[in-house]
Amino acid sequence: MSRTRNTRASRLATAGVAATTATLLAAALSPAAHADARPSRATAISNAAQALVQHATALGLTSAEGTSVRDVIVDGNGTQHVRYDRTYRELPVLGGDFVVHLKSDGAYRSADRATRGRISLASIVPDVSAPKAADLAVNALRAANLGDALKQVQAKPQLVVDALHGTPKLAWRTNAVGKDSLGNPVARTVLTDARTGAQIDAWDSIETATGDGKSLYSGTVPLQTTQSGSTYNLTDPTRGNTYTGDAANKTDLCIFGICISRAPSTVFTDADNHWGTGAASDRSSAAVDAQYGTNETWDYYKNVHGRNGIAGDGKGSYNRVHYGNSYNNAFWDDSCFCMTYGDGDGTTFGPLVALDVAGHEMTHGVTSKTAALTYSGESGGLNEATSDILGTLVEWYANNSSDPGDYLIGEKIVRSGFGKTALRYMDQPSKDGSSADYWSSSVGNLDVHYSSGVANHFAYLLAEGSGAKTINGVSYNSPTYNGSTVTGIGRDKLGAIWYRALTVYMTSSTNYAGARTATLNAAKDLYGNGSAEYNAVAAAWSAVNVN
Repeated sequence: MSRTRNTRASRLATAGVAATTATLLAAALSPAAHADARPSRATAISNAAQALVQHATALGLTSAEGTSVRDVIVDGNGTQHVRYDRTYRELPVLGGDFVVHLKSDGAYRSADRATRGRISLASIVPDVSAPKAADLAVNALRAANLGDALKQVQAKPQLVVDALHGTPKLAWRTNAVGKDSLGNPVARTVLTDARTGAQIDAWDSIETATGDGKSLYSGTVPLQTTQSGSTYNLTDPTRGNTYTGDAANKTDLCIFGICISRAPSTVFTDADNHWGTGAASDRSSAAVDAQYGTNETWDYYKNVHGRNGIAGDGKGSYNRVHYGNSYNNAFWDDSCFCMTYGDGDGTTFGPLVALDVAGHEMTHGVTSKTAALTYSGESGGLNEATSDILGTLVEWYANNSSDPGDYLIGEKIVRSGFGKTALRYMDQPSKDGSSADYWSSSVGNLDVHYSSGVANHFAYLLAEGSGAKTINGVSYNSPTYNGSTVTGIGRDKLGAIWYRALTVYMTSSTNYAGARTATLNAAKDLYGNGSAEYNAVAAAWSAVNVN
């Protein structure tokens, strides 16, 4: 929330030299002098203190009450606004806050009060003990989290006067905190009648904080975190409580697809909400990339496609970084609804937490919740291509100058030992030495990461068209199977068509012929049968020999 900026009045000093009358007059008439001649913060507080004495009755103040200044605002025209908190017999008063408004000359103008009732309690000694209030708050926290097996639960009661809920009364305000079964912080503030033990009110009290992090690949990026006491957790309550944890270089123990034990995902914490150094030596730097990738993927699907989270249910996934030792992989796991990143061996790959890798892997989660394309044969290639296509569009959506959008997959993570500049190339997939540019009857026999080339090539052609061009400083030259010239319709329309085809028309067994039908149906739904977009889809498929 923005507010009028406070400035301090300028001071004139002679510095031992007598100022002439003309100089003083010029200074008095100077616009800058008038602009800075506002009451200072101290002056506003002094003026307000006088107003408290003169208007104590109107403000509901008695000798049993104390006040403390919370905030001061001085407007450009000199009017002053001083905000106060109130105590009653040294106990904080909920609903006791008020704002005193003063004219530019310091005279009282008016006041706004949170509540208007007068406070008069017979005693400030509670009948309900502090331990009992703590137990009640813990029970309320557990109930609010639907019986989840909470861990490390603590509660800290504070005696207050509640003036927010009717007649002022003595109450316990208790902050109960803990961690849920996934390690996410949970917290609830419970207000309990200190006479009867009845719950007056309760509310979630995890505080959202805006921090920033220095990533390995994407520069300094904003992060939404949660604050618990003086510590910040790398958990984003604005995106379904997505969080990033440290796998501590351990691995899962899985047999026949059943995981007996999992590597940890200890949530990263920080003291000042400024995460990482941008160097791999700081373990939280990779965590910044992972969390940022999760955020951008979440935002892309929500803002572009109206999908609220990977599963469309508003629930966040989580990330594990530093998985295994020199692990050259990253993967999505449906069973834990989580993303896992290795650190790479430093020769072939660096830490695998790049933005397009994050978008790619989490898109596997979207596919599993929609078409569930079988991970073998042509449908497996389409599964991989879906992650390349939509993961690439996440990178374009992020519009990050440190990692600008391109049609290269994993270009940030490859090292000299890999022998290529990227994992895959969408404009001409065969540049990686293994992927297929065009469909053939044997393409389904390839590894799914290579049979994906047909759909990747289609997607590039549909978005950008054929031939040589330079985009965002990267040179591309996309050929066609039939020697045709394809005119692109742009990334936004590519994304809309592919997402609708995936979520509405594709099934677990969809092959390349089926993908052609699905995308044509999607284009017809979105833009009309026989539209330029519909015809472009048909032309792009023909250009990769899917007819």
